Amino acid sequence: MSEHPLDRPVWHAFTGPQAALAARRGAAVRLDPGYGPFAAAADRSGEALADLAAMVAPGETVWLVEREEWPVPPGLSLVRTAPLLQMIAEHPMPVQPGDDEIEPLGERDAPAMTALARATEPGPWGERTRHYGQFYGIRSGGHLAAMAGERMRPAAGLAEVSAVCTWPDFRGQGLAGHLIRRVMAGFTARGQVPFLHSYAGNAKAIALYETLGFAARRELVVTVLERV
Repeated sequence: MSEHPLDRPVWHAFTGPQAALAARRGAAVRLDPGYGPFAAAADRSGEALADLAAMVAPGETVWLVEREEWPVPPGLSLVRTAPLLQMIAEHPMPVQPGDDEIEPLGERDAPAMTALARATEPGPWGERTRHYGQFYGIRSGGHLAAMAGERMRPAAGLAEVSAVCTWPDFRGQGLAGHLIRRVMAGFTARGQVPFLHSYAGNAKAIALYETLGFAARRELVVTVLERV
């Protein structure tokens, strides 16, 4: 039985549809650090672990998203692990009234997007993360109040909702829901099924995702490694 691409989303995304964004060394792959810290090894063999370690320079950190905690290759050290919940929306909620305040974000919005992501930490953010695909935002008083966009595409017909974040002063207004619906509408127009990842303990976020059509698919683990 073949492995489902979502069971190893990083490996399948960056050896498949988004391979142009990553570097390959033998049995390991690493995303361009400008996009984020994701990396993966083909398997748990010593050769694959050595290839993975060779792609991490002193002071760098990589994130592995797998079905279980990944072994620490020689030369690297464990920073942390955390359980994730992977969710998928086979029947996503369509755009609703009130979603019309959303606008596409572009290059001129880069500083505001980075400031929002760094302040709220929705996930890894790099100088080129916004180039994964289309991001959308909601403004208030001329300022970017919230945004959401896309990240991994591990196979044709699948796309990840990512970087869903809101400045604290604007939380509780339903902005995240508006944005996620808009991102999903773009996926649906392209024939893609939305999925996302949440920290397993973030009950509030998971409850929101369920109202938008997402259902739990499986548990995963993020393993963060670094070379000191």
